Amino acid sequence: MKNHPFHLVDNSPWPITGSMGLMSMTSGTILWFKYNEMWLMNMGLIIILLTMIQWWRDIIRESTFQGIHTKKVVEGMKWGMILFITSEVLFFSSFFWAFFHSSLSPNVEIGMQWPPMGIKPFNPMSIPMLNTMILLSSGISITWAHNALVNNNLSQTSQSLMITILLGLYFTILQAIEYFEAPFTMADSIYGATFFMTTGFHGLHVIIGTAFILISTFRIMKLHMSKEHHMGFEASAWYWHFVDIVWLFLYISMYWWGK
Repeated sequence: MKNHPFHLVDNSPWPITGSMGLMSMTSGTILWFKYNEMWLMNMGLIIILLTMIQWWRDIIRESTFQGIHTKKVVEGMKWGMILFITSEVLFFSSFFWAFFHSSLSPNVEIGMQWPPMGIKPFNPMSIPMLNTMILLSSGISITWAHNALVNNNLSQTSQSLMITILLGLYFTILQAIEYFEAPFTMADSIYGATFFMTTGFHGLHVIIGTAFILISTFRIMKLHMSKEHHMGFEASAWYWHFVDIVWLFLYISMYWWGK
């Protein structure tokens, strides 16, 4: 029994196993780069994936079946998600800073012009425009899902979430095609480095966001969430809107303006 609304976390093995997995994967990455041996990196990745699955399983049990996630706990989680998204904004700001610093004042090493000599940029009205329409549409569908969940319409919630997931997968496939057809590489001056770092990390965020929404969809189908209690889904919706907004800035600056 307790006389407060907070959640004092029980003893758990997952922080230490997660740390072991991260240490193994990062050390294994160095081993892969240096000696082309991937066994340690793969082992670390497997440990991390198993830790994630079991840790999230425990959190689902705490929130859905044990009722530990009170309103006060949910409020703390919301602030945690807001701070996480803020850190992600600053993360992407560093890439945009590098891009604008190099494009507004191109130095002599890249021919004092932007794009640098020998670089053929992508046509912004081709795949990038289609991907923009896809992400904007996915933002509409996940907003529809949130509204349907608040109105206790689980059928529409599931349908709109599946549309969002399919649009996320479509975006990822198109970006992979764009990468395969790219006329320049990450090694092609500051243009290639900033382009692939920014679009690559954004693509990774799309994949993570799609997985986030997929797990929320399964949980909603299993009635783990309701119109009053759906913090997990709400966090995934916030994250997805953040991914949408970053893409708009990315498209305008790197594909259209920096062309």
